[in-house]
Amino acid sequence: MNDLSATAVQSRSVQTRSGRMVEFLLSLKLEDLPADLIREARTRLLDGLGCGLYGAVMPWGKIIAEVVYEEQSRGVATIYGNQEPVAAARAALVNGTVTHGIELDDISPGAHVHPGAVVIPAALATAERHDASGARLLLGLIAGYEAMTRVGRGIGEAGWGFHITGVAGPIGAAVASGVVQELSFDEVMRAIGIACSSASGIKSFTQGSGGMIKRMHAGRAAESGVLACALAHRGFTAPLAALDGRFGLLEVFGGDKSRPEALDQGLGENYAVSRVWTKVYPCCGVLHTTAQALHALRVENRIDPASIKSVRVGTNKRAIALNGEVAPKETMAAQYSMPFTAAVALTRDPKDPRYYTGDALNDPVVRELARRVEMYADTEMEALYPRYGTRAEVRLNDGRTFDTKLLDAHGTPADPCSEDEAKEKFRCLAVITNSDQSIHEVLSVVERLDKLPSVRPLSEALRSGVRVRA
Repeated sequence: MNDLSATAVQSRSVQTRSGRMVEFLLSLKLEDLPADLIREARTRLLDGLGCGLYGAVMPWGKIIAEVVYEEQSRGVATIYGNQEPVAAARAALVNGTVTHGIELDDISPGAHVHPGAVVIPAALATAERHDASGARLLLGLIAGYEAMTRVGRGIGEAGWGFHITGVAGPIGAAVASGVVQELSFDEVMRAIGIACSSASGIKSFTQGSGGMIKRMHAGRAAESGVLACALAHRGFTAPLAALDGRFGLLEVFGGDKSRPEALDQGLGENYAVSRVWTKVYPCCGVLHTTAQALHALRVENRIDPASIKSVRVGTNKRAIALNGEVAPKETMAAQYSMPFTAAVALTRDPKDPRYYTGDALNDPVVRELARRVEMYADTEMEALYPRYGTRAEVRLNDGRTFDTKLLDAHGTPADPCSEDEAKEKFRCLAVITNSDQSIHEVLSVVERLDKLPSVRPLSEALRSGVRVRA
Protein backbone atom coordinates (compact mmCIF):
# COMPACT_ATOMS: atom_id res chain seq x y z
CA MET A 1 0.00 0.00 0.00
CA ASN A 2 1.46 3.38 -0.97
CA ASP A 3 1.58 6.41 1.39
CA LEU A 4 -1.48 8.06 -0.12
CA SER A 5 -3.62 4.94 0.18
CA ALA A 6 -2.53 4.43 3.76
CA THR A 7 -3.46 8.00 4.58
CA ALA A 8 -6.91 7.58 3.01
CA VAL A 9 -7.61 4.43 5.04
CA GLN A 10 -6.39 6.10 8.23
CA SER A 11 -8.53 9.22 7.67
CA ARG A 12 -11.71 7.15 7.27
CA SER A 13 -11.06 5.46 10.63
CA VAL A 14 -10.50 8.71 12.54
CA GLN A 15 -13.53 9.60 14.65
CA THR A 16 -12.78 13.14 15.72
CA ARG A 17 -14.81 16.29 16.19
CA SER A 18 -13.02 17.87 13.25
CA GLY A 19 -13.80 14.83 11.12
CA ARG A 20 -17.48 14.96 12.01
CA MET A 21 -17.57 18.67 11.19
CA VAL A 22 -15.97 18.12 7.79
CA GLU A 23 -18.18 15.14 7.00
CA PHE A 24 -21.27 17.22 7.74
CA LEU A 25 -20.12 20.24 5.71
CA LEU A 26 -19.26 18.09 2.70
CA SER A 27 -22.74 16.55 2.81
CA LEU A 28 -24.53 19.89 2.40
CA LYS A 29 -26.73 20.32 -0.66
CA LEU A 30 -28.12 23.69 -1.61
CA GLU A 31 -31.53 22.28 -2.48
CA ASP A 32 -31.87 20.95 1.08
CA LEU A 33 -31.11 24.29 2.75
CA PRO A 34 -33.75 26.90 3.68
CA ALA A 35 -34.33 29.73 1.23
CA ASP A 36 -33.53 32.35 3.86
CA LEU A 37 -30.14 30.73 4.51
CA ILE A 38 -29.30 30.90 0.79
CA ARG A 39 -30.41 34.51 0.76
CA GLU A 40 -28.10 35.25 3.70
CA ALA A 41 -25.21 33.62 1.82
CA ARG A 42 -25.86 35.86 -1.18
CA THR A 43 -25.93 38.89 1.11
CA ARG A 44 -22.62 37.85 2.67
CA LEU A 45 -21.10 37.59 -0.79
CA LEU A 46 -22.36 41.04 -1.75
CA ASP A 47 -21.09 42.57 1.48
CA GLY A 48 -17.65 41.05 1.03
CA LEU A 49 -17.42 42.18 -2.59
CA GLY A 50 -18.30 45.75 -1.63
CA CYS A 51 -15.68 45.87 1.11
CA GLY A 52 -13.09 44.40 -1.25
CA LEU A 53 -13.79 46.82 -4.07
CA TYR A 54 -13.42 49.81 -1.75
CA GLY A 55 -10.30 48.34 -0.15
CA ALA A 56 -8.73 47.85 -3.59
CA VAL A 57 -7.97 51.57 -3.89
CA MET A 58 -6.44 51.90 -0.42
CA PRO A 59 -2.62 52.06 -0.29
CA TRP A 60 -2.28 48.51 1.06
CA GLY A 61 -4.64 47.21 -1.63
CA LYS A 62 -2.64 48.84 -4.41
CA ILE A 63 0.68 47.58 -3.04
CA ILE A 64 -0.32 43.95 -2.70
CA ALA A 65 -1.96 43.89 -6.15
CA GLU A 66 1.16 45.44 -7.71
CA VAL A 67 3.37 42.77 -6.13
CA VAL A 68 1.19 39.95 -7.45
CA TYR A 69 0.98 41.46 -10.94
CA GLU A 70 4.78 41.89 -11.02
CA GLU A 71 5.07 38.13 -10.51
CA GLN A 72 3.15 37.69 -13.77
CA SER A 73 1.02 35.04 -12.15
CA ARG A 74 -1.11 33.19 -14.68
CA GLY A 75 -4.69 32.16 -14.02
CA VAL A 76 -8.36 33.02 -14.36
CA ALA A 77 -9.15 34.45 -10.93
CA THR A 78 -10.29 38.04 -10.48
CA ILE A 79 -8.50 40.68 -8.42
CA TYR A 80 -11.07 43.16 -7.16
CA GLY A 81 -10.95 46.52 -8.89
CA ASN A 82 -8.73 45.20 -11.69
CA GLN A 83 -9.29 43.63 -15.09
CA GLU A 84 -6.39 41.18 -15.46
CA PRO A 85 -6.88 37.75 -13.85
CA VAL A 86 -4.18 35.84 -11.93
CA ALA A 87 -3.68 32.46 -10.26
CA ALA A 88 -6.34 31.50 -7.72
CA ALA A 89 -4.20 31.49 -4.58
CA ARG A 90 -2.69 34.89 -5.39
CA ALA A 91 -6.11 36.39 -6.13
CA ALA A 92 -7.26 35.11 -2.74
CA LEU A 93 -4.24 36.78 -1.13
CA VAL A 94 -5.04 40.16 -2.67
CA ASN A 95 -8.80 39.98 -2.26
CA GLY A 96 -8.61 38.85 1.36
CA THR A 97 -6.28 41.73 2.14
CA VAL A 98 -8.42 44.38 0.49
CA THR A 99 -11.69 43.02 1.91
CA HIS A 100 -10.25 43.36 5.41
CA GLY A 101 -8.76 46.69 4.41
CA ILE A 102 -11.28 49.18 5.79
CA GLU A 103 -12.71 47.39 8.85
CA LEU A 104 -16.18 47.14 7.30
CA ASP A 105 -16.12 43.40 6.61
CA ASP A 106 -18.39 41.14 8.62
CA ILE A 107 -17.81 39.49 12.01
CA SER A 108 -18.90 36.17 13.46
CA PRO A 109 -19.94 37.09 17.03
CA GLY A 110 -18.37 35.04 19.80
CA ALA A 111 -15.72 33.65 17.48
CA HIS A 112 -13.69 36.87 17.07
CA VAL A 113 -13.24 36.23 13.34
CA HIS A 114 -13.95 38.09 10.11
CA PRO A 115 -15.15 35.23 7.88
CA GLY A 116 -16.11 37.26 4.82
CA ALA A 117 -12.60 38.58 4.28
CA VAL A 118 -11.19 35.04 4.20
CA VAL A 119 -13.88 32.64 3.02
CA ILE A 120 -15.30 34.68 0.12
CA PRO A 121 -11.94 35.36 -1.60
CA ALA A 122 -10.97 31.69 -1.24
CA ALA A 123 -14.32 30.39 -2.48
CA LEU A 124 -14.57 32.82 -5.40
CA ALA A 125 -11.01 32.26 -6.63
CA THR A 126 -11.54 28.49 -6.46
CA ALA A 127 -14.87 28.74 -8.27
CA GLU A 128 -13.24 30.77 -11.06
CA ARG A 129 -10.31 28.34 -11.28
CA HIS A 130 -12.61 25.32 -11.65
CA ASP A 131 -15.48 27.05 -13.48
CA ALA A 132 -17.81 26.00 -10.70
CA SER A 133 -21.50 26.76 -10.59
CA GLY A 134 -23.03 29.53 -8.54
CA ALA A 135 -24.53 26.90 -6.27
CA ARG A 136 -21.08 25.45 -5.51
CA LEU A 137 -19.78 28.93 -4.70
CA LEU A 138 -22.60 29.51 -2.24
CA LEU A 139 -22.14 26.07 -0.66
CA GLY A 140 -18.44 26.78 -0.22
CA LEU A 141 -19.27 30.09 1.38
CA ILE A 142 -21.77 28.52 3.81
CA ALA A 143 -19.37 25.70 4.73
CA GLY A 144 -16.38 28.02 5.08
CA TYR A 145 -18.24 30.41 7.37
CA GLU A 146 -19.32 27.46 9.49
CA ALA A 147 -15.84 25.98 9.79
CA MET A 148 -14.07 29.27 10.48
CA THR A 149 -16.62 30.31 13.10
CA ARG A 150 -16.48 26.95 14.87
CA VAL A 151 -12.69 26.98 14.95
CA GLY A 152 -12.69 30.54 16.29
CA ARG A 153 -15.02 29.55 19.09
CA GLY A 154 -13.02 26.40 19.69
CA ILE A 155 -9.85 28.39 20.33
CA GLY A 156 -11.57 30.28 23.12
CA GLU A 157 -10.47 33.35 25.06
CA ALA A 158 -6.91 32.12 25.72
CA GLY A 159 -5.97 33.04 22.17
CA TRP A 160 -6.77 36.74 22.58
CA GLY A 161 -3.17 37.86 21.93
CA PHE A 162 -3.49 36.35 18.48
CA HIS A 163 -5.61 37.75 15.67
CA ILE A 164 -8.05 34.84 15.47
CA THR A 165 -9.01 35.71 11.88
CA GLY A 166 -5.47 34.78 10.86
CA VAL A 167 -5.49 31.64 13.01
CA ALA A 168 -8.90 30.15 12.17
CA GLY A 169 -8.97 31.64 8.67
CA PRO A 170 -6.81 29.09 6.83
CA ILE A 171 -9.13 26.30 7.97
CA GLY A 172 -12.26 28.18 6.89
CA ALA A 173 -10.66 28.96 3.54
CA ALA A 174 -9.57 25.34 3.03
CA VAL A 175 -13.07 24.04 3.74
CA ALA A 176 -14.61 26.65 1.42
CA SER A 177 -12.18 25.88 -1.39
CA GLY A 178 -12.60 22.14 -0.91
CA VAL A 179 -16.40 22.29 -1.01
CA VAL A 180 -16.43 24.51 -4.11
CA GLN A 181 -14.28 22.08 -6.10
CA GLU A 182 -15.94 19.01 -4.57
CA LEU A 183 -12.87 17.47 -2.98
CA SER A 184 -13.23 14.20 -1.09
CA PHE A 185 -13.35 13.91 2.70
CA ASP A 186 -9.75 12.65 2.76
CA GLU A 187 -8.53 15.52 0.62
CA VAL A 188 -10.25 18.15 2.77
CA MET A 189 -8.90 16.61 5.98
CA ARG A 190 -5.39 16.74 4.53
CA ALA A 191 -5.97 20.31 3.39
CA ILE A 192 -7.01 21.25 6.93
CA GLY A 193 -3.85 19.60 8.22
CA ILE A 194 -1.81 21.73 5.84
CA ALA A 195 -3.79 24.87 6.64
CA CYS A 196 -3.31 24.48 10.40
CA SER A 197 0.42 25.00 9.94
CA SER A 198 -0.33 28.28 8.17
CA ALA A 199 -2.27 29.73 11.12
CA SER A 200 -0.75 33.02 12.26
CA GLY A 201 -1.33 36.62 13.20
CA ILE A 202 -0.43 38.55 16.36
CA LYS A 203 -2.22 41.59 17.74
CA SER A 204 0.75 43.91 17.89
CA PHE A 205 -1.14 46.08 15.39
CA THR A 206 -3.26 47.33 18.31
CA GLN A 207 -0.33 49.09 19.95
CA GLY A 208 -0.23 52.32 17.95
CA SER A 209 1.95 51.43 14.98
CA GLY A 210 0.01 48.64 13.33
CA GLY A 211 0.77 49.63 9.78
CA MET A 212 -0.93 47.53 7.10
CA ILE A 213 -0.27 44.01 8.37
CA LYS A 214 -3.68 43.30 9.96
CA ARG A 215 -5.27 43.53 6.50
CA MET A 216 -2.89 40.89 5.21
CA HIS A 217 -3.77 38.40 7.97
CA ALA A 218 -7.03 37.78 6.10
CA GLY A 219 -5.29 37.67 2.74
CA ARG A 220 -2.69 35.13 3.85
CA ALA A 221 -5.42 33.01 5.44
CA ALA A 222 -7.46 32.98 2.21
CA GLU A 223 -4.38 32.18 0.14
CA SER A 224 -3.33 29.41 2.55
CA GLY A 225 -6.66 27.63 2.25
CA VAL A 226 -6.65 27.67 -1.54
CA LEU A 227 -3.03 26.47 -1.65
CA ALA A 228 -3.71 23.76 0.95
CA CYS A 229 -6.49 22.28 -1.19
CA ALA A 230 -4.35 22.39 -4.34
CA LEU A 231 -1.58 20.51 -2.52
CA ALA A 232 -3.89 18.00 -0.86
CA HIS A 233 -5.59 17.21 -4.17
CA ARG A 234 -2.22 16.25 -5.59
CA GLY A 235 -1.34 13.96 -2.68
CA PHE A 236 0.50 16.27 -0.29
CA THR A 237 -0.03 14.86 3.21
CA ALA A 238 -0.36 16.44 6.64
CA PRO A 239 -1.42 15.48 10.19
CA LEU A 240 -5.06 14.38 10.21
CA ALA A 241 -5.46 15.55 13.80
CA ALA A 242 -3.83 18.93 13.21
CA LEU A 243 -6.96 20.77 14.30
CA ASP A 244 -8.14 19.03 17.47
CA GLY A 245 -5.44 16.47 18.26
CA ARG A 246 -2.36 16.56 20.48
CA PHE A 247 -0.31 19.70 19.68
CA GLY A 248 -3.10 20.61 17.28
CA LEU A 249 -4.27 24.12 16.53
CA LEU A 250 -6.90 24.28 19.30
CA GLU A 251 -4.48 23.04 21.94
CA VAL A 252 -1.57 25.22 20.83
CA PHE A 253 -3.52 28.47 20.52
CA GLY A 254 -6.31 27.84 23.03
CA GLY A 255 -4.56 25.85 25.73
CA ASP A 256 -6.73 24.69 28.61
CA LYS A 257 -9.40 27.23 27.61
CA SER A 258 -9.97 25.69 24.20
CA ARG A 259 -13.39 24.28 23.43
CA PRO A 260 -13.03 21.41 20.93
CA GLU A 261 -16.72 20.61 21.36
CA ALA A 262 -17.46 23.79 19.40
CA LEU A 263 -16.37 21.98 16.23
CA ASP A 264 -19.29 19.58 16.05
CA GLN A 265 -21.89 20.63 18.60
CA GLY A 266 -25.29 21.41 17.07
CA LEU A 267 -24.25 20.94 13.47
CA GLY A 268 -27.07 22.06 11.20
CA GLU A 269 -29.04 23.84 13.92
CA ASN A 270 -27.94 27.47 13.58
CA TYR A 271 -25.69 28.13 10.62
CA ALA A 272 -22.95 30.68 11.17
CA VAL A 273 -23.71 32.43 7.88
CA SER A 274 -27.13 33.44 9.23
CA ARG A 275 -25.70 34.80 12.50
CA VAL A 276 -23.25 37.33 11.11
CA TRP A 277 -22.62 40.93 12.08
CA THR A 278 -22.81 43.26 9.07
CA LYS A 279 -20.55 46.13 10.06
CA VAL A 280 -21.94 49.65 9.72
CA TYR A 281 -18.91 51.57 11.00
CA PRO A 282 -15.35 51.30 9.56
CA CYS A 283 -13.66 50.50 12.85
CA CYS A 284 -13.06 47.66 15.29
CA GLY A 285 -16.31 45.96 16.25
CA VAL A 286 -15.69 46.72 19.93
CA LEU A 287 -16.24 50.39 19.11
CA HIS A 288 -19.50 50.16 17.19
CA THR A 289 -21.91 50.60 20.09
CA THR A 290 -19.93 53.66 21.19
CA ALA A 291 -19.94 55.17 17.69
CA GLN A 292 -23.66 54.56 17.23
CA ALA A 293 -24.72 55.69 20.71
CA LEU A 294 -22.67 58.88 20.76
CA HIS A 295 -23.61 59.90 17.22
CA ALA A 296 -27.30 59.40 18.02
CA LEU A 297 -26.88 61.37 21.26
CA ARG A 298 -25.27 64.24 19.37
CA VAL A 299 -27.98 64.33 16.68
CA GLU A 300 -30.94 63.95 19.03
CA ASN A 301 -29.72 66.69 21.39
CA ARG A 302 -28.18 68.92 18.73
CA ILE A 303 -24.90 69.00 20.61
CA ASP A 304 -22.35 71.50 19.33
CA PRO A 305 -18.95 69.74 19.41
CA ALA A 306 -17.34 73.00 20.60
CA SER A 307 -19.52 72.86 23.74
CA ILE A 308 -18.27 69.43 24.88
CA LYS A 309 -16.12 69.50 28.01
CA SER A 310 -15.52 65.79 28.52
CA VAL A 311 -16.66 62.29 27.51
CA ARG A 312 -16.65 59.11 29.61
CA VAL A 313 -17.07 55.70 28.00
CA GLY A 314 -17.81 52.61 30.06
CA THR A 315 -16.75 49.41 28.34
CA ASN A 316 -15.10 46.05 29.00
CA LYS A 317 -11.54 45.47 30.20
CA ARG A 318 -10.46 43.98 26.89
CA ALA A 319 -11.36 47.22 25.09
CA ILE A 320 -9.41 49.25 27.65
CA ALA A 321 -6.35 47.06 27.04
CA LEU A 322 -6.54 47.09 23.24
CA ASN A 323 -8.47 50.19 22.18
CA GLY A 324 -7.21 53.07 24.28
CA GLU A 325 -4.86 54.93 21.89
CA VAL A 326 -5.63 58.64 22.35
CA ALA A 327 -3.73 60.17 19.44
CA PRO A 328 -3.52 57.65 16.57
CA LYS A 329 -1.09 58.52 13.80
CA GLU A 330 -2.24 56.02 11.18
CA THR A 331 -5.44 54.48 9.88
CA MET A 332 -5.05 51.15 11.65
CA ALA A 333 -4.52 52.81 15.02
CA ALA A 334 -7.45 55.17 14.46
CA GLN A 335 -9.78 52.29 13.59
CA TYR A 336 -8.84 50.62 16.88
CA SER A 337 -9.02 53.76 19.01
CA MET A 338 -12.02 54.25 21.29
CA PRO A 339 -11.15 57.93 22.01
CA PHE A 340 -10.71 58.73 18.31
CA THR A 341 -13.89 56.91 17.27
CA ALA A 342 -15.89 58.58 20.05
CA ALA A 343 -14.62 61.96 18.83
CA VAL A 344 -15.52 61.15 15.21
CA ALA A 345 -19.03 60.15 16.31
CA LEU A 346 -19.49 63.44 18.14
CA THR A 347 -18.13 65.65 15.36
CA ARG A 348 -18.33 63.87 11.98
CA ASP A 349 -20.08 60.94 10.25
CA PRO A 350 -18.70 57.76 11.86
CA LYS A 351 -19.99 55.62 8.94
CA ASP A 352 -17.65 57.32 6.45
CA PRO A 353 -14.27 55.51 6.04
CA ARG A 354 -12.66 58.76 4.92
CA TYR A 355 -12.62 60.07 8.49
CA TYR A 356 -10.10 57.36 9.38
CA THR A 357 -7.63 58.05 6.58
CA GLY A 358 -5.24 60.69 5.24
CA ASP A 359 -5.56 64.25 6.47
CA ALA A 360 -8.60 63.33 8.57
CA LEU A 361 -6.26 61.73 11.09
CA ASN A 362 -4.96 65.22 11.87
CA ASP A 363 -8.36 66.89 12.08
CA PRO A 364 -7.81 69.32 15.00
CA VAL A 365 -11.43 69.16 16.15
CA VAL A 366 -11.40 65.36 16.36
CA ARG A 367 -7.94 65.11 17.90
CA GLU A 368 -8.67 67.71 20.56
CA LEU A 369 -11.90 66.01 21.60
CA ALA A 370 -10.26 62.57 21.61
CA ARG A 371 -7.91 63.81 24.35
CA ARG A 372 -10.95 64.51 26.53
CA VAL A 373 -12.37 60.98 26.25
CA GLU A 374 -11.95 58.81 29.33
CA MET A 375 -12.45 55.04 29.26
CA TYR A 376 -13.39 53.01 32.32
CA ALA A 377 -14.36 49.42 33.09
CA ASP A 378 -18.13 49.22 33.48
CA THR A 379 -19.42 46.28 35.52
CA GLU A 380 -22.46 45.68 33.32
CA MET A 381 -20.47 45.87 30.08
CA GLU A 382 -17.82 43.53 31.46
CA ALA A 383 -20.49 41.00 32.37
CA LEU A 384 -21.96 41.23 28.85
CA TYR A 385 -18.68 40.42 27.09
CA PRO A 386 -18.26 39.07 24.38
CA ARG A 387 -21.14 41.38 23.52
CA TYR A 388 -19.67 44.84 22.99
CA GLY A 389 -21.99 47.11 24.96
CA THR A 390 -21.22 50.69 25.93
CA ARG A 391 -22.28 53.27 28.48
CA ALA A 392 -21.34 56.87 27.75
CA GLU A 393 -21.62 60.29 29.31
CA VAL A 394 -21.11 63.62 27.55
CA ARG A 395 -20.58 66.67 29.78
CA LEU A 396 -20.92 70.16 28.29
CA ASN A 397 -19.15 73.34 29.28
CA ASP A 398 -22.40 74.74 30.73
CA GLY A 399 -22.68 71.83 33.17
CA ARG A 400 -25.35 69.84 31.35
CA THR A 401 -24.77 66.10 31.07
CA PHE A 402 -26.19 63.62 28.57
CA ASP A 403 -26.13 59.87 29.20
CA THR A 404 -26.56 56.97 26.80
CA LYS A 405 -26.29 53.18 26.82
CA LEU A 406 -26.32 50.67 23.98
CA LEU A 407 -25.89 46.92 24.31
CA ASP A 408 -25.95 45.82 20.66
CA ALA A 409 -24.92 47.82 17.61
CA HIS A 410 -26.98 47.98 14.44
CA GLY A 411 -25.88 45.23 12.09
CA THR A 412 -25.42 42.62 14.81
CA PRO A 413 -27.74 39.59 14.93
CA ALA A 414 -29.65 41.36 17.73
CA ASP A 415 -30.35 44.34 15.43
CA PRO A 416 -29.61 43.13 11.90
CA CYS A 417 -29.29 45.22 8.77
CA SER A 418 -32.02 44.69 6.22
CA GLU A 419 -31.35 43.23 2.80
CA ASP A 420 -31.91 46.69 1.31
CA GLU A 421 -29.35 48.20 3.67
CA ALA A 422 -26.82 45.58 2.63
CA LYS A 423 -27.40 46.35 -1.04
CA GLU A 424 -27.07 50.08 -0.42
CA LYS A 425 -23.81 49.49 1.46
CA PHE A 426 -22.51 47.56 -1.55
CA ARG A 427 -23.48 50.36 -3.94
CA CYS A 428 -21.79 53.01 -1.79
CA LEU A 429 -18.56 51.04 -1.54
CA ALA A 430 -18.38 49.62 -5.07
CA VAL A 431 -18.81 52.97 -6.80
CA ILE A 432 -15.23 53.87 -5.98
CA THR A 433 -13.92 51.22 -8.41
CA ASN A 434 -16.75 50.10 -10.68
CA SER A 435 -19.19 51.76 -13.04
CA ASP A 436 -22.89 52.06 -12.30
CA GLN A 437 -23.64 49.47 -14.97
CA SER A 438 -21.15 47.05 -13.45
CA ILE A 439 -22.66 47.54 -9.99
CA HIS A 440 -26.14 46.87 -11.37
CA GLU A 441 -24.90 43.73 -13.11
CA VAL A 442 -23.14 42.39 -9.99
CA LEU A 443 -26.33 42.88 -7.98
CA SER A 444 -28.33 41.08 -10.66
CA VAL A 445 -25.90 38.16 -10.92
CA VAL A 446 -25.67 37.65 -7.16
CA GLU A 447 -29.48 37.68 -6.91
CA ARG A 448 -29.73 34.65 -9.19
CA LEU A 449 -26.35 33.08 -8.41
CA ASP A 450 -27.73 29.79 -7.10
CA LYS A 451 -29.31 29.17 -10.52
CA LEU A 452 -26.22 29.90 -12.63
CA PRO A 453 -24.24 26.96 -14.11
CA SER A 454 -21.02 28.99 -13.94
CA VAL A 455 -19.60 31.90 -11.91
CA ARG A 456 -18.25 33.48 -15.10
CA PRO A 457 -21.03 36.12 -15.29
CA LEU A 458 -19.98 37.35 -11.84
CA SER A 459 -16.33 37.51 -12.87
CA GLU A 460 -17.23 39.40 -16.03
CA ALA A 461 -19.42 41.88 -14.16
CA LEU A 462 -16.63 42.59 -11.67
CA ARG A 463 -13.92 43.04 -14.30
CA SER A 464 -15.72 44.70 -17.20
CA GLY A 465 -16.91 47.68 -15.24
CA VAL A 466 -13.65 48.70 -13.57
CA ARG A 467 -13.20 52.46 -13.71
CA VAL A 468 -9.95 53.74 -15.20
CA ARG A 469 -7.77 55.05 -12.38
CA ALA A 470 -4.76 57.32 -12.52
